[in-house]
Amino acid sequence: METISIIDASKHVDEEVRIGVWLTNKRSSGKIAFLQLRDGTAFFQGVVVKSNVSAAVFALAKEVRQEESLYVTGTIHQDKRSHFGYEIEISEIEKVGASEDYPITPKEHGVDFLMDHRHLWLRSKRQFAVMQIRNEIIRATYEFFNKEGFIKIDAPILTGSAPEGTTELFHTKYFDKDAYLSQSGQLYEEAGAMAYGKVFSFGPTFRAEKSKTRRHLIEFWMIEPEMAFMHQEQSLEVQERYIAFLVQGVLDNCQYELKLLERDPEVLRRYTELPYPRISYDEAIQLLTDSGEFPDVKWGDDFGSPEETFLAEHFSKPVFVVNYPKAIKPFYMKPHPTRTDVVICADLLAPEGYGEIIGGSERATDVRYLTEQIKKAGLDEKDYEWYLDLRRYGSVPHSGFGLGLERAVTWITGEEHIREAIPFPRLLNRIYP
Repeated sequence: METISIIDASKHVDEEVRIGVWLTNKRSSGKIAFLQLRDGTAFFQGVVVKSNVSAAVFALAKEVRQEESLYVTGTIHQDKRSHFGYEIEISEIEKVGASEDYPITPKEHGVDFLMDHRHLWLRSKRQFAVMQIRNEIIRATYEFFNKEGFIKIDAPILTGSAPEGTTELFHTKYFDKDAYLSQSGQLYEEAGAMAYGKVFSFGPTFRAEKSKTRRHLIEFWMIEPEMAFMHQEQSLEVQERYIAFLVQGVLDNCQYELKLLERDPEVLRRYTELPYPRISYDEAIQLLTDSGEFPDVKWGDDFGSPEETFLAEHFSKPVFVVNYPKAIKPFYMKPHPTRTDVVICADLLAPEGYGEIIGGSERATDVRYLTEQIKKAGLDEKDYEWYLDLRRYGSVPHSGFGLGLERAVTWITGEEHIREAIPFPRLLNRIYP
């Protein structure tokens, strides 16, 4: 007899198999016990028919408790009524680990309670589906950049300087010096691009931003590609191909998970259609003004959640907003060739109210300009000598962008809050468990 995973049930129809599982719920009609089972790969139902098993097995099926671990033996059958499509008719049950008074019951629980029990809440169906889709997005990320000729360069997590200012950085001591937890690997990826052409990093980043919105985490994961000999328009083409590739990967490999989440695949399919619309910041301001919904918006403002939602919904698909005001963007962005008030950059706004998922730009290449911008930002030029060296020795046009993994997961899964898109969220006032 073969020991299998639930996800492989379709390969063993009408065969007797053994599976290691946990019980998520149960019900009984007197002559039949229905056990809801999971094993980390999928969820399905086990059926125990009283007349087909020993009295001891049926008694165990009725007394087994939520989240007890078991080995079940039985025959796989098709079940067209379920999301999964298969079930197991159980003939034997072996208890492995007990579970008493499991705290997360089938009733409603508050957010704080579930966050306090996040280590257990991860076992739920919805969390399972979100984490599987997160895993697919990670898998597809590596596939995409490998196919596109990128290599992975790991940026340091401890840094001695701040690419986007120190106000949102976590400070620590590095022996007798000051150091910060990384808020971006971008500057280091620029060094990588000057060495290897096309590179990307994929690692944790930290923002000491005191925000409680549904779009913000304190610790999150960023994918940050950087490309030598590339202008902004070419970078936008890479970005939209990447997003479409991620969405298509979920459509191809996560149909079961999308069903569990009740996420309409036809809505997602729209997001694989390229190209995505492009509008300038100026045009975005005009759209907001003409709508009559944003009477206070003015040129020079950064966009908040309502503005980003309106702009993306206007196009019903991801939209690039390009060339933001220089005053609201970081020092390293390339100035516009014909305007002094904007820089060559773009944010990609996701529809359905999810806002910015990518921020990127063409990078400034002039040493004198960058030195001036570093000083204007109140940063110490000495900390950026190595960065300025990239412009002194064979500088080339180069562009890059950053994708927040959890924002992309939240959007693709249709979840309401970004805290659901990471196994153990770090939020303002939450660092447990």
